[in-house]
Amino acid sequence: MSGPAQAPETPITNKAQLVEYLAQGSKPKSDWRIGTEHEKFAYSTADFRPLPYEGEASIKRLLVELQRFGWQPVSEGGNVIALTMDNQSITLEPGGQFELSGAPLETIHQTCIEVSTHLKQLREIDSEIGVAMMGLGFNPKWRRQDIPVMPKGRYGIMNAYMPKKGNLGLDMMFRTCTVQVNLDFADEADMVKKFRVGLALQPLATALFAYSPFTEGKPNGFLSYRSQIWTDTDPDRTGMLGFVFEDGMGFERYVDHALDVPMYFVYRDGKYIDASGQSFRDFMAGKLPALPGEKPTLRDWADHITTLFPEVRLKRYLEMRGADGGPWSRLCALPALWVGLLYEQDALDAAWDMCRDWTIAEREQLRLDVPKFGLHTELRGRHLQSYAVEMMKIAMAGLKARHRLSPAGEDETHFLEPLVRIAESGETPAEELLKLYNGRWNRSVDPAFTELAY
Repeated sequence: MSGPAQAPETPITNKAQLVEYLAQGSKPKSDWRIGTEHEKFAYSTADFRPLPYEGEASIKRLLVELQRFGWQPVSEGGNVIALTMDNQSITLEPGGQFELSGAPLETIHQTCIEVSTHLKQLREIDSEIGVAMMGLGFNPKWRRQDIPVMPKGRYGIMNAYMPKKGNLGLDMMFRTCTVQVNLDFADEADMVKKFRVGLALQPLATALFAYSPFTEGKPNGFLSYRSQIWTDTDPDRTGMLGFVFEDGMGFERYVDHALDVPMYFVYRDGKYIDASGQSFRDFMAGKLPALPGEKPTLRDWADHITTLFPEVRLKRYLEMRGADGGPWSRLCALPALWVGLLYEQDALDAAWDMCRDWTIAEREQLRLDVPKFGLHTELRGRHLQSYAVEMMKIAMAGLKARHRLSPAGEDETHFLEPLVRIAESGETPAEELLKLYNGRWNRSVDPAFTELAY
Protein backbone atom coordinates (compact mmCIF):
# COMPACT_ATOMS: atom_id res chain seq x y z
CA MET A 1 0.00 0.00 0.00
CA SER A 2 1.15 3.49 -0.77
CA GLY A 3 2.40 6.23 1.50
CA PRO A 4 1.44 9.88 1.06
CA ALA A 5 1.10 10.74 -2.61
CA GLN A 6 3.77 12.65 -4.47
CA ALA A 7 1.42 15.07 -6.20
CA PRO A 8 1.10 18.85 -6.30
CA GLU A 9 -0.78 20.81 -3.65
CA THR A 10 -2.85 22.44 -6.38
CA PRO A 11 -6.35 23.23 -5.05
CA ILE A 12 -9.17 21.34 -6.75
CA THR A 13 -11.93 23.58 -8.05
CA ASN A 14 -13.73 21.23 -10.47
CA LYS A 15 -13.98 17.62 -11.62
CA ALA A 16 -12.15 18.36 -14.87
CA GLN A 17 -8.91 18.67 -12.88
CA LEU A 18 -9.35 15.12 -11.61
CA VAL A 19 -9.88 13.83 -15.13
CA GLU A 20 -6.87 15.75 -16.40
CA TYR A 21 -4.72 14.37 -13.57
CA LEU A 22 -5.32 10.83 -14.83
CA ALA A 23 -5.03 11.81 -18.49
CA GLN A 24 -1.58 13.26 -17.83
CA GLY A 25 -0.36 9.69 -17.50
CA SER A 26 -0.60 9.28 -21.30
CA LYS A 27 2.82 8.76 -22.91
CA PRO A 28 4.26 7.95 -26.32
CA LYS A 29 5.27 4.31 -26.66
CA SER A 30 8.95 5.23 -26.51
CA ASP A 31 8.40 6.40 -22.93
CA TRP A 32 6.47 3.37 -21.67
CA ARG A 33 8.05 1.81 -18.62
CA ILE A 34 7.63 -1.20 -16.32
CA GLY A 35 7.24 -0.80 -12.56
CA THR A 36 7.22 -4.00 -10.51
CA GLU A 37 6.08 -4.20 -6.90
CA HIS A 38 6.38 -7.25 -4.70
CA GLU A 39 5.65 -8.02 -1.08
CA LYS A 40 7.13 -10.74 1.09
CA PHE A 41 6.76 -12.09 4.60
CA ALA A 42 9.62 -11.35 7.01
CA TYR A 43 10.10 -13.69 9.96
CA SER A 44 12.55 -14.87 12.57
CA THR A 45 14.53 -17.97 11.60
CA ALA A 46 14.46 -19.05 15.27
CA ASP A 47 10.71 -19.59 15.54
CA PHE A 48 9.25 -18.47 12.16
CA ARG A 49 7.25 -15.72 13.88
CA PRO A 50 6.54 -12.51 11.95
CA LEU A 51 8.87 -9.70 12.88
CA PRO A 52 7.84 -6.99 15.34
CA TYR A 53 8.61 -3.40 14.45
CA GLU A 54 11.10 -2.94 17.31
CA GLY A 55 13.84 -5.25 18.54
CA GLU A 56 17.04 -7.03 17.62
CA ALA A 57 15.45 -9.07 14.85
CA SER A 58 12.84 -6.61 13.64
CA ILE A 59 11.44 -4.59 10.80
CA LYS A 60 13.06 -1.42 12.12
CA ARG A 61 16.45 -3.15 12.24
CA LEU A 62 16.05 -4.20 8.61
CA LEU A 63 15.19 -0.64 7.59
CA VAL A 64 18.19 0.73 9.47
CA GLU A 65 20.67 -1.85 8.15
CA LEU A 66 19.53 -1.43 4.55
CA GLN A 67 20.74 2.15 4.68
CA ARG A 68 24.31 0.84 4.31
CA PHE A 69 23.46 0.30 0.61
CA GLY A 70 22.46 3.92 0.08
CA TRP A 71 18.76 3.77 0.97
CA GLN A 72 17.41 6.96 2.54
CA PRO A 73 14.95 6.75 5.44
CA VAL A 74 11.40 8.10 5.47
CA SER A 75 9.91 8.66 8.91
CA GLU A 76 6.44 9.06 10.34
CA GLY A 77 5.84 9.94 13.96
CA GLY A 78 9.52 9.44 14.71
CA ASN A 79 9.57 5.92 13.23
CA VAL A 80 11.35 4.87 10.05
CA ILE A 81 8.54 3.42 7.95
CA ALA A 82 10.03 3.44 4.43
CA LEU A 83 13.21 3.83 2.40
CA THR A 84 13.89 5.46 -0.97
CA MET A 85 16.70 5.31 -3.54
CA ASP A 86 16.96 5.87 -7.30
CA ASN A 87 13.18 5.99 -7.95
CA GLN A 88 12.67 2.86 -5.86
CA SER A 89 11.03 2.60 -2.46
CA ILE A 90 10.76 0.03 0.29
CA THR A 91 7.53 0.27 2.24
CA LEU A 92 5.70 -1.68 4.91
CA GLU A 93 2.33 -3.33 4.71
CA PRO A 94 0.20 -3.31 7.90
CA GLY A 95 1.60 -6.59 9.28
CA GLY A 96 5.20 -5.86 8.37
CA GLN A 97 5.09 -7.38 4.91
CA PHE A 98 8.15 -5.95 3.18
CA GLU A 99 7.47 -4.34 -0.20
CA LEU A 100 9.83 -3.21 -2.92
CA SER A 101 8.24 -0.70 -5.29
CA GLY A 102 10.61 -0.75 -8.21
CA ALA A 103 11.76 2.06 -10.44
CA PRO A 104 10.12 2.62 -13.85
CA LEU A 105 12.36 0.48 -16.09
CA GLU A 106 12.54 -0.18 -19.82
CA THR A 107 12.97 -3.99 -19.86
CA ILE A 108 12.23 -7.14 -17.89
CA HIS A 109 15.99 -7.75 -17.83
CA GLN A 110 16.36 -4.59 -15.76
CA THR A 111 13.44 -5.60 -13.56
CA CYS A 112 15.12 -8.90 -12.71
CA ILE A 113 18.40 -7.19 -11.91
CA GLU A 114 16.51 -4.83 -9.62
CA VAL A 115 14.74 -7.69 -7.84
CA SER A 116 17.93 -9.72 -7.55
CA THR A 117 19.87 -6.78 -6.11
CA HIS A 118 17.14 -6.13 -3.56
CA LEU A 119 16.97 -9.75 -2.42
CA LYS A 120 20.78 -9.99 -2.25
CA GLN A 121 20.89 -6.97 0.04
CA LEU A 122 18.21 -8.48 2.25
CA ARG A 123 19.97 -11.84 2.46
CA GLU A 124 23.17 -10.16 3.67
CA ILE A 125 21.31 -8.46 6.48
CA ASP A 126 19.00 -11.39 7.20
CA SER A 127 21.94 -13.71 7.85
CA GLU A 128 23.39 -11.22 10.34
CA ILE A 129 20.26 -10.81 12.47
CA GLY A 130 18.48 -14.16 12.17
CA VAL A 131 15.74 -13.15 9.76
CA ALA A 132 14.41 -14.63 6.51
CA MET A 133 11.79 -13.75 3.91
CA MET A 134 9.55 -15.71 1.58
CA GLY A 135 6.92 -15.04 -1.03
CA LEU A 136 3.47 -16.59 -0.62
CA GLY A 137 0.02 -15.16 -1.14
CA PHE A 138 -1.10 -15.72 2.45
CA ASN A 139 0.69 -16.29 5.73
CA PRO A 140 0.67 -20.09 6.05
CA LYS A 141 0.92 -20.39 9.84
CA TRP A 142 0.16 -17.40 12.02
CA ARG A 143 -3.19 -16.13 13.24
CA ARG A 144 -4.20 -12.54 12.69
CA GLN A 145 -3.68 -11.75 16.39
CA ASP A 146 -0.11 -13.08 16.11
CA ILE A 147 0.83 -10.41 13.55
CA PRO A 148 2.51 -7.23 14.87
CA VAL A 149 1.02 -3.92 13.72
CA MET A 150 3.28 -1.44 11.95
CA PRO A 151 3.34 2.20 13.21
CA LYS A 152 1.73 3.87 10.20
CA GLY A 153 -1.20 6.21 10.69
CA ARG A 154 -3.24 5.19 7.67
CA TYR A 155 -3.26 1.58 8.85
CA GLY A 156 -4.86 2.49 12.16
CA ILE A 157 -7.72 4.14 10.28
CA MET A 158 -8.11 1.19 7.92
CA ASN A 159 -7.92 -1.28 10.81
CA ALA A 160 -10.95 0.35 12.42
CA TYR A 161 -12.92 0.78 9.18
CA MET A 162 -12.32 -2.57 7.43
CA PRO A 163 -14.59 -4.71 9.68
CA LYS A 164 -17.50 -2.39 8.88
CA LYS A 165 -17.36 -3.31 5.18
CA GLY A 166 -16.41 -7.00 4.99
CA ASN A 167 -15.33 -10.04 6.96
CA LEU A 168 -11.82 -10.50 5.58
CA GLY A 169 -10.41 -6.99 5.22
CA LEU A 170 -8.11 -7.36 8.21
CA ASP A 171 -6.78 -10.60 6.81
CA MET A 172 -6.03 -8.74 3.59
CA MET A 173 -4.13 -6.11 5.52
CA PHE A 174 -2.11 -8.32 7.83
CA ARG A 175 -1.73 -11.72 6.18
CA THR A 176 -1.46 -11.34 2.38
CA CYS A 177 1.34 -10.67 -0.10
CA THR A 178 1.17 -9.90 -3.81
CA VAL A 179 3.29 -9.09 -6.83
CA GLN A 180 2.02 -6.53 -9.32
CA VAL A 181 3.21 -4.59 -12.33
CA ASN A 182 2.47 -0.99 -13.28
CA LEU A 183 2.23 -0.21 -16.98
CA ASP A 184 1.76 2.85 -19.18
CA PHE A 185 -0.73 3.78 -21.88
CA ALA A 186 -0.59 6.02 -24.95
CA ASP A 187 -3.92 7.81 -24.63
CA GLU A 188 -7.46 7.32 -23.40
CA ALA A 189 -8.39 4.70 -26.00
CA ASP A 190 -5.24 2.70 -25.30
CA MET A 191 -5.88 2.92 -21.56
CA VAL A 192 -9.42 1.61 -21.99
CA LYS A 193 -8.37 -1.35 -24.13
CA LYS A 194 -5.55 -2.32 -21.75
CA PHE A 195 -7.88 -1.88 -18.77
CA ARG A 196 -10.45 -4.20 -20.34
CA VAL A 197 -7.92 -6.87 -21.30
CA GLY A 198 -6.29 -6.63 -17.87
CA LEU A 199 -9.58 -7.07 -16.03
CA ALA A 200 -10.89 -9.88 -18.24
CA LEU A 201 -7.66 -11.89 -18.10
CA GLN A 202 -6.80 -11.13 -14.48
CA PRO A 203 -8.40 -14.39 -13.24
CA LEU A 204 -6.05 -16.33 -15.51
CA ALA A 205 -3.09 -14.57 -13.91
CA THR A 206 -4.56 -15.35 -10.49
CA ALA A 207 -4.67 -19.03 -11.42
CA LEU A 208 -1.13 -19.09 -12.81
CA PHE A 209 0.23 -17.42 -9.67
CA ALA A 210 -2.02 -19.15 -7.10
CA TYR A 211 0.20 -19.73 -4.07
CA SER A 212 -1.82 -19.44 -0.88
CA PRO A 213 -3.42 -22.79 0.02
CA PHE A 214 -2.72 -22.71 3.80
CA THR A 215 -4.28 -20.91 6.76
CA GLU A 216 -2.99 -21.35 10.29
CA GLY A 217 -1.03 -24.46 9.40
CA LYS A 218 -3.67 -26.35 7.41
CA PRO A 219 -5.10 -26.40 3.87
CA ASN A 220 -7.84 -23.78 3.58
CA GLY A 221 -9.72 -25.25 0.61
CA PHE A 222 -8.44 -22.61 -1.82
CA LEU A 223 -5.53 -22.36 -4.19
CA SER A 224 -5.38 -18.57 -3.94
CA TYR A 225 -6.86 -17.67 -0.60
CA ARG A 226 -5.37 -14.19 -1.03
CA SER A 227 -7.63 -13.73 -4.05
CA GLN A 228 -10.62 -15.11 -2.19
CA ILE A 229 -10.05 -12.61 0.63
CA TRP A 230 -10.55 -9.70 -1.77
CA THR A 231 -14.10 -10.93 -2.49
CA ASP A 232 -15.07 -10.16 1.14
CA THR A 233 -12.98 -7.10 1.95
CA ASP A 234 -14.91 -3.99 0.86
CA PRO A 235 -17.38 -4.09 -2.06
CA ASP A 236 -17.15 -0.31 -2.48
CA ARG A 237 -13.53 -0.42 -3.63
CA THR A 238 -12.82 -3.93 -5.00
CA GLY A 239 -13.89 -6.20 -7.84
CA MET A 240 -14.02 -6.51 -11.61
CA LEU A 241 -15.48 -3.06 -12.44
CA GLY A 242 -18.11 -3.97 -15.00
CA PHE A 243 -18.47 -0.33 -16.06
CA VAL A 244 -15.01 -0.49 -17.67
CA PHE A 245 -16.55 -2.61 -20.46
CA GLU A 246 -19.45 -0.23 -21.09
CA ASP A 247 -19.66 2.36 -23.84
CA GLY A 248 -18.37 5.70 -22.65
CA MET A 249 -15.57 4.29 -20.52
CA GLY A 250 -12.69 6.72 -20.17
CA PHE A 251 -10.85 8.83 -17.64
CA GLU A 252 -13.98 10.69 -16.61
CA ARG A 253 -15.95 7.51 -16.03
CA TYR A 254 -13.24 6.22 -13.73
CA VAL A 255 -13.19 9.55 -11.89
CA ASP A 256 -16.96 9.25 -11.33
CA HIS A 257 -16.41 5.78 -9.89
CA ALA A 258 -13.59 6.93 -7.62
CA LEU A 259 -15.67 9.86 -6.37
CA ASP A 260 -18.35 7.40 -5.30
CA VAL A 261 -15.89 5.34 -3.23
CA PRO A 262 -15.90 6.43 0.43
CA MET A 263 -12.70 7.98 1.73
CA TYR A 264 -10.30 6.60 4.32
CA PHE A 265 -8.29 9.64 5.39
CA VAL A 266 -6.79 13.04 4.65
CA TYR A 267 -3.05 13.60 5.14
CA ARG A 268 -2.14 16.91 6.78
CA ASP A 269 1.07 18.11 8.44
CA GLY A 270 2.56 14.64 8.66
CA LYS A 271 -0.55 13.06 10.16
CA TYR A 272 -3.48 11.02 8.85
CA ILE A 273 -6.89 12.45 9.70
CA ASP A 274 -9.69 9.91 9.88
CA ALA A 275 -12.26 10.58 7.15
CA SER A 276 -13.40 6.98 6.81
CA GLY A 277 -16.75 6.60 5.11
CA GLN A 278 -16.89 10.27 4.11
CA SER A 279 -17.36 11.58 0.57
CA PHE A 280 -14.71 13.12 -1.67
CA ARG A 281 -17.57 14.96 -3.41
CA ASP A 282 -18.38 16.61 -0.08
CA PHE A 283 -14.69 17.40 0.33
CA MET A 284 -14.73 19.23 -3.02
CA ALA A 285 -17.73 21.22 -1.80
CA GLY A 286 -15.95 22.18 1.44
CA LYS A 287 -18.32 20.00 3.46
CA LEU A 288 -16.05 17.15 4.64
CA PRO A 289 -16.90 16.49 8.31
CA ALA A 290 -13.26 15.68 9.06
CA LEU A 291 -12.08 19.09 7.77
CA PRO A 292 -15.05 21.49 7.73
CA GLY A 293 -14.67 24.31 5.24
CA GLU A 294 -11.46 22.95 3.73
CA LYS A 295 -11.20 21.82 0.10
CA PRO A 296 -8.91 19.16 -1.36
CA THR A 297 -5.73 19.42 -3.38
CA LEU A 298 -4.51 17.16 -6.16
CA ARG A 299 -2.39 15.36 -3.56
CA ASP A 300 -5.56 14.50 -1.66
CA TRP A 301 -7.01 13.11 -4.88
CA ALA A 302 -3.84 11.10 -5.55
CA ASP A 303 -4.06 9.73 -2.00
CA HIS A 304 -7.72 8.84 -2.42
CA ILE A 305 -7.29 6.80 -5.59
CA THR A 306 -4.63 4.70 -3.83
CA THR A 307 -7.40 3.48 -1.51
CA LEU A 308 -9.30 1.80 -4.34
CA PHE A 309 -8.42 -1.90 -4.69
CA PRO A 310 -9.97 -3.37 -7.86
CA GLU A 311 -8.33 -6.20 -9.79
CA VAL A 312 -6.88 -3.56 -12.12
CA ARG A 313 -6.37 -0.05 -10.76
CA LEU A 314 -5.99 3.18 -12.68
CA LYS A 315 -3.69 5.91 -11.43
CA ARG A 316 -1.59 7.68 -14.02
CA TYR A 317 -0.71 4.18 -15.11
CA LEU A 318 -2.46 0.81 -14.85
CA GLU A 319 -1.76 -1.66 -12.04
CA MET A 320 -2.24 -5.41 -12.59
CA ARG A 321 -3.23 -6.65 -9.12
CA GLY A 322 -4.36 -10.28 -9.38
CA ALA A 323 -1.27 -12.34 -8.47
CA ASP A 324 -0.10 -14.00 -5.27
CA GLY A 325 3.43 -13.37 -4.07
CA GLY A 326 5.89 -16.07 -5.01
CA PRO A 327 9.50 -17.10 -5.66
CA TRP A 328 12.11 -15.05 -7.50
CA SER A 329 11.34 -16.50 -10.93
CA ARG A 330 7.68 -15.50 -10.76
CA LEU A 331 8.55 -11.98 -9.59
CA CYS A 332 10.10 -11.58 -13.03
CA ALA A 333 7.41 -13.58 -14.82
CA LEU A 334 4.50 -11.35 -13.74
CA PRO A 335 5.76 -8.20 -15.51
CA ALA A 336 6.83 -10.33 -18.48
CA LEU A 337 3.28 -11.69 -18.81
CA TRP A 338 1.54 -8.32 -18.85
CA VAL A 339 4.17 -6.52 -20.90
CA GLY A 340 3.93 -9.32 -23.46
CA LEU A 341 0.15 -8.98 -23.60
CA LEU A 342 -0.22 -5.20 -23.49
CA TYR A 343 2.84 -3.44 -24.92
CA GLU A 344 2.72 -4.58 -28.57
CA GLN A 345 -0.38 -3.74 -30.60
CA ASP A 346 -0.71 -7.14 -32.30
CA ALA A 347 -0.53 -8.92 -28.96
CA LEU A 348 -2.99 -6.50 -27.35
CA ASP A 349 -5.41 -7.02 -30.24
CA ALA A 350 -5.07 -10.81 -29.98
CA ALA A 351 -5.60 -10.73 -26.22
CA TRP A 352 -8.72 -8.60 -26.65
CA ASP A 353 -10.03 -10.93 -29.37
CA MET A 354 -9.61 -13.80 -26.91
CA CYS A 355 -11.85 -12.28 -24.24
CA ARG A 356 -13.91 -9.50 -25.85
CA ASP A 357 -17.15 -11.48 -26.03
CA TRP A 358 -17.00 -12.80 -22.48
CA THR A 359 -20.08 -11.57 -20.65
CA ILE A 360 -20.17 -9.68 -17.37
CA ALA A 361 -21.59 -12.78 -15.72
CA GLU A 362 -18.80 -14.96 -17.10
CA ARG A 363 -16.09 -12.56 -15.94
CA GLU A 364 -17.61 -12.34 -12.50
CA GLN A 365 -17.93 -16.12 -12.25
CA LEU A 366 -14.29 -16.56 -13.20
CA ARG A 367 -13.37 -14.14 -10.45
CA LEU A 368 -15.33 -16.21 -7.94
CA ASP A 369 -14.25 -19.68 -9.11
CA VAL A 370 -10.54 -19.25 -9.80
CA PRO A 371 -9.42 -18.81 -6.16
CA LYS A 372 -10.77 -22.29 -5.43
CA PHE A 373 -10.30 -24.21 -8.67
CA GLY A 374 -7.38 -22.47 -10.37
CA LEU A 375 -6.75 -23.71 -13.89
CA HIS A 376 -9.49 -26.35 -13.45
CA THR A 377 -12.11 -23.58 -13.54
CA GLU A 378 -14.50 -24.01 -16.46
CA LEU A 379 -15.48 -21.36 -18.99
CA ARG A 380 -17.71 -22.22 -21.93
CA GLY A 381 -17.08 -25.92 -21.59
CA ARG A 382 -13.28 -25.58 -21.46
CA HIS A 383 -10.92 -25.65 -18.54
CA LEU A 384 -9.19 -22.37 -17.90
CA GLN A 385 -5.93 -24.17 -18.59
CA SER A 386 -6.60 -24.08 -22.34
CA TYR A 387 -7.19 -20.33 -22.21
CA ALA A 388 -4.00 -19.91 -20.19
CA VAL A 389 -2.00 -21.78 -22.84
CA GLU A 390 -3.46 -19.48 -25.48
CA MET A 391 -2.69 -16.43 -23.37
CA MET A 392 0.93 -17.52 -22.93
CA LYS A 393 1.36 -17.85 -26.69
CA ILE A 394 0.11 -14.29 -27.15
CA ALA A 395 2.43 -12.99 -24.44
CA MET A 396 5.38 -14.85 -25.96
CA ALA A 397 4.68 -13.32 -29.33
CA GLY A 398 4.41 -9.88 -27.76
CA LEU A 399 7.79 -10.17 -26.05
CA LYS A 400 9.39 -11.47 -29.24
CA ALA A 401 8.02 -8.49 -31.14
CA ARG A 402 9.36 -6.10 -28.48
CA HIS A 403 12.81 -7.53 -29.09
CA ARG A 404 14.40 -6.08 -25.96
CA LEU A 405 17.73 -7.89 -25.65
CA SER A 406 19.98 -8.45 -22.67
CA PRO A 407 23.76 -7.84 -22.95
CA ALA A 408 24.02 -11.57 -23.68
CA GLY A 409 21.62 -11.21 -26.62
CA GLU A 410 18.58 -12.89 -25.03
CA ASP A 411 15.11 -11.48 -25.53
CA GLU A 412 12.55 -11.34 -22.71
CA THR A 413 10.61 -14.51 -23.56
CA HIS A 414 12.57 -16.76 -21.20
CA PHE A 415 11.08 -14.92 -18.22
CA LEU A 416 7.73 -16.52 -19.16
CA GLU A 417 9.05 -20.08 -18.94
CA PRO A 418 7.80 -20.71 -15.36
CA LEU A 419 4.28 -19.68 -16.43
CA VAL A 420 4.41 -21.73 -19.63
CA ARG A 421 5.21 -24.81 -17.55
CA ILE A 422 2.32 -24.10 -15.20
CA ALA A 423 -0.14 -23.50 -18.04
CA GLU A 424 0.88 -26.62 -19.92
CA SER A 425 0.74 -28.82 -16.82
CA GLY A 426 -2.59 -27.43 -15.62
CA GLU A 427 -1.25 -27.56 -12.04
CA THR A 428 -0.96 -24.33 -10.10
CA PRO A 429 1.96 -23.63 -7.75
CA ALA A 430 -0.49 -24.00 -4.85
CA GLU A 431 -1.22 -27.57 -5.86
CA GLU A 432 2.51 -28.29 -5.78
CA LEU A 433 2.60 -26.95 -2.21
CA LEU A 434 -0.31 -29.17 -1.23
CA LYS A 435 1.54 -32.21 -2.58
CA LEU A 436 4.54 -31.27 -0.44
CA TYR A 437 2.30 -30.75 2.59
CA ASN A 438 0.67 -34.17 2.19
CA GLY A 439 3.99 -35.84 1.38
CA ARG A 440 7.50 -34.85 2.39
CA TRP A 441 6.39 -32.05 4.72
CA ASN A 442 4.37 -34.59 6.76
CA ARG A 443 1.31 -32.34 6.99
CA SER A 444 3.23 -29.39 8.43
CA VAL A 445 3.78 -25.93 6.94
CA ASP A 446 6.96 -25.31 8.92
CA PRO A 447 9.22 -26.56 6.10
CA ALA A 448 7.89 -23.71 3.96
CA PHE A 449 9.80 -21.23 6.10
CA THR A 450 13.12 -22.83 5.20
CA GLU A 451 12.52 -24.32 1.75
CA LEU A 452 10.70 -21.29 0.31
CA ALA A 453 12.93 -18.58 1.81
CA TYR A 454 14.52 -16.20 -0.69
